[in-house]
Amino acid sequence: MKQEELSALQAPLKQKYQQDPEGAVITLRAEGDLGEGIACKVDTGHALIEAGLHPATGGDGSQACSGDMLLEALAACAGVTLRAVATAFGVDLRKGKVIAEGDLDFRGTLGVTKETPVGFKEIRLKFETESDVDEATMNKVIAVTERYCVVLQTIRNAPPVSVSVTAMN
Repeated sequence: MKQEELSALQAPLKQKYQQDPEGAVITLRAEGDLGEGIACKVDTGHALIEAGLHPATGGDGSQACSGDMLLEALAACAGVTLRAVATAFGVDLRKGKVIAEGDLDFRGTLGVTKETPVGFKEIRLKFETESDVDEATMNKVIAVTERYCVVLQTIRNAPPVSVSVTAMN
């Protein structure tokens, strides 16, 4: 996609959202059905993913790990955002790779020690790019990518999360 095409595609949306800020608020939703054993099936709209236990918690590795899925969502969002930002800046990215990795201490997940937190201790996001632009321009593209990557910003600035339970009939 060319810079002009992206701008033409997004301009009416930006104008609409400026005139109607509430129209820019959309609720995204994911739903999972509890599967057999210790599993949950999530329909992504493009594929059905069955998540299960990571091998470090007793899984056999045949099902997706939710931690991996979080990192995959981060890499995907950062990659799409990078492409959009580069396009908006007129930067031709010939090749690129986005790598998201994170460290987990499974003692927390398994309740081995109460002192060990549950969740990622650290997440790292790395961009590898091939382009003719100078380092300063690429650094600006990456900075803007960081600013507008929804998943990255959600992880960095965690919103309040509510949990509820409803009995099924």
